[in-house]
Amino acid sequence: MKRIASLLPIALAAALQAGSALAFSDKPVKLIVPAPPGGTIDVFARIISDQLAQEIKQPVIVENRPGAGGAIAVKYMLAQPADGSTLLVTVTNILTEVPHVLKVGFDPMKDVKPVAQMARSVMLFVASPQFPARDAREAIAYVKANPGKISFASYSQGTASQYAGAILNRKAQLDMEHVAFPGSAPALAQVMGNQIPLMFDGSVTSKPLIPSGKIKLLGVAYKSRLPDYPNVPTMAELGYPEIDFSNWAGVFASASTPRPLMEKMYTVLARVNALPAVRERYAGTGFEMIQEKRTQEQLAADLRAEFERNAEIVKTFGIKLN
Repeated sequence: MKRIASLLPIALAAALQAGSALAFSDKPVKLIVPAPPGGTIDVFARIISDQLAQEIKQPVIVENRPGAGGAIAVKYMLAQPADGSTLLVTVTNILTEVPHVLKVGFDPMKDVKPVAQMARSVMLFVASPQFPARDAREAIAYVKANPGKISFASYSQGTASQYAGAILNRKAQLDMEHVAFPGSAPALAQVMGNQIPLMFDGSVTSKPLIPSGKIKLLGVAYKSRLPDYPNVPTMAELGYPEIDFSNWAGVFASASTPRPLMEKMYTVLARVNALPAVRERYAGTGFEMIQEKRTQEQLAADLRAEFERNAEIVKTFGIKLN
C-alpha cells in the first residue's frame, strides 16, 4: 500500500505534465459560436469543448455571439490575442457564402484560417409529405407540368440553399419561385405544412425529420450518395452535377496565430475528433463524419475554392440580399 501511495503523486505529475504539453496556452480556451445557445452548431461546439478540456487539462468555455451572418463572432475572435485561447467553431458558410451578399468587416480568405475540419453537412433536396413526387426526377417532371405554381424555400437569401434551387431552375428549365426564410427551422415548418412544397436544406436540420415522414427526401445534392440513404440518388446522377453543395464544421483561428501553435492545435483536435465517443455524439447532430484527413494547407485551399465557386454563382444569378 505504501508503494502504491508513493506512486500516486508521480502518476498525477505525469498526467499533468502530459496535459500541460498539449495545452494551447496558460489561459482557459474560449470557443466562439456564431449562433444562439441550443442550436446545432452550439451543440456541436459543446461536444468538442467537453473532450478538448480533458485533452489539454484546461477549462474550455463555449461563448455564443450570434448575429450579422456570423460576422459578430468572427470579428470578436479576431480582436483577441492570437494565442490559441480564443477560437471559432462554425460551419464554413459564414466564410464562403455570407461575405458575398453582406458586408462582414473582415476578409474571410486572409483574416481567418482553418485549424481543423471536424464533420460535414451536405445538402438534401426535400419536399412536403403531401407533394406528389416520390423522388427528384418525379419532382422535376411535376414542376414542369405545373408552370408558375411551385415555389421552393431556402434558409436564407444568398446561401447554398438558394444556389441549388436557382441552378435547378436554369438547368432543368423550371420556373420555381424562391421564398427565403431566416433559418432552416421556419423554412422547414412551411415545407412540413405544405405551404411551400420544396426545399434544398442541410442534412443537419433535415435528417431528423425524414424517418417520421415530416418531410420527404427526394435527392442528395452532394457528390456522392449518403450511407444512411444508399438508394437515394444524387442530383448529379439525374444530370445536374452542378448541384453539389456541402459545408464542413470545424475550428478556426486568427490568421495571425503562429504556425507552431496552429499545428499543435491541429494535432490535439484530430485526436479529439477520432474518439469513438465524440463520433457517436456527432451522429446525433445530423452531421456526416469525415473520413479523409486534410492538412491545414489543404483546408485553406478547400475554403478558397468554395469561396470562389460561390462568388461565381452569386454573380451569375444576380443573387443579393433584399
